[in-house]
Amino acid sequence: MIFYIVKSINVKIKNMKPLFLTMLCCILSWTISAQDFLPLFNGKNLDGWKVSTENPTSFVVEDGLLVCRGGRAHLFYEGKDGAPNFKNFELKLRIKTTAESNSGVYFHTKYQASDWPSVGFEAQVNSKHSDPRKTGSLYGIVNIWAPINPEVPFISKVNDNREVFVMAPRAPSMDGEWFDYHIKVQDNRIQIKVNGMTTVDWTQPKDWTKSRRIGSGTIGLQAHDPKCVVYYEAIELKILD
Repeated sequence: MIFYIVKSINVKIKNMKPLFLTMLCCILSWTISAQDFLPLFNGKNLDGWKVSTENPTSFVVEDGLLVCRGGRAHLFYEGKDGAPNFKNFELKLRIKTTAESNSGVYFHTKYQASDWPSVGFEAQVNSKHSDPRKTGSLYGIVNIWAPINPEVPFISKVNDNREVFVMAPRAPSMDGEWFDYHIKVQDNRIQIKVNGMTTVDWTQPKDWTKSRRIGSGTIGLQAHDPKCVVYYEAIELKILD
C-alpha cells in the first residue's frame, strides 16, 4: 500500500391525522438526505455541459460513460441556468485511465474556448503518462511526484515558487482500473482523496499571491492529447455551507 502525507501550508398544517403527518415528515426527511449529492452527468448525453471550441469531438457519451478521447479540449459544467458558481463543495467521481492517458478535473474555473484553463485548480488524472505529476495531485501546487526517469530520492520538497513535491513510487491509480476521486473545498482548504486515501490536504496561505487562488466557479474535465482515453461516471456534487 502507498501512503502520502502532505501537511497543510499555512406550512401551516391543520387537520392532519398524526400517522399521515409522520409519514409526510419521513418522506421530506428522506428527500433532503437523498439530495445531498446531486448528479452532474446523466449518463445519456452532455446536457448541462459546454465543450470548448478546441477539439469539441474529444468528449462523447458511450454506454453510459463520459469518454475523453482525442486532442486537447475541456468540458465545463453549466447546469440548467448556465451560471453555476460553486465555492465550498464535495465532488465525487469514478474514473478509469487507459495506457499513457492524461486528464484532469478542474474546479473554481470558468468556461474557456481554447487552451489550458487559466482560472481555477486542477486535480490531476494520470496513472502512467509521462508527466510525473500523478493522480491525486493538486496540479502545480502539491504534486504527487512519480518520475519515469530515476531521480535522487526525497520524501518531500518545496521549490522557489512554493510548489510542493511528494515523492511516490507510482500513482495511486492504475490504468485499466476504476478509482474513486473525492475533492473537497471548504473555505481556504482543499483536500483530495483517491480510493479513500488522502493525497493532498492543503490550506491556502494568507500571503498567497499566485494567480490560481481559491474563489468560486464551475467544474471542468480535460481531454489532454490525441492519445488520451479516459472514462468518467457517477459525477456527483454536494454544496457545503
